[in-house]
Amino acid sequence: MTAQPDASAPAPDQVSLGIGKLIVPSLIGGLVALTLGIYGRLHHPTGVVVNVAGFTSAGYAKSWLATIATVFAIVQVVSALVMYGKIPRVSAPSWIGTLHQWSGRIAFLVAVPVAIDCLYGLGFQTYSTRVLIHSLLGCAFFGAFTVKMLILPKRGLPNWTLPLAGAVVFTLLVGVWFTSAFWFFSTFGVHR
Repeated sequence: MTAQPDASAPAPDQVSLGIGKLIVPSLIGGLVALTLGIYGRLHHPTGVVVNVAGFTSAGYAKSWLATIATVFAIVQVVSALVMYGKIPRVSAPSWIGTLHQWSGRIAFLVAVPVAIDCLYGLGFQTYSTRVLIHSLLGCAFFGAFTVKMLILPKRGLPNWTLPLAGAVVFTLLVGVWFTSAFWFFSTFGVHR
């Protein structure tokens, strides 16, 4: 008696087709990151762009907005782990998908004014290692976010694709936060 092939395991041809579906989104994401970097480097910085009422400086406004985006990104990670059953003894409530979607939307919307200020107001800077890493991570974040959003509706991708894309986006955002808001709060104090 021969064993039946595992019906849940994709055939090698299906896997290569699934990975092939990542090429165009990856190229577009790379183009987004590269375009942001080139624009930030070639554009003459204008100074402060974002000035949110209630903050004593643009640095505090950007640091708090980046912190809010990072907190919502943490909600994204935790909700994804719950949805995929990766947290033992925690079953996914019916609202977890909505929480996941909205926390991602809010994180992105809060991060956009920070990115605009960084790119338009300050440009792609290289005057210190921290600032260079921050500039690179910021551009890479928006490129990786683009890839994640483009692969989100695609079917037939390997199961690891979306969790990996989410992990990359989250890791880049945390890196951006550490090289900006964490540094700013550590240097100038935590207040508004």
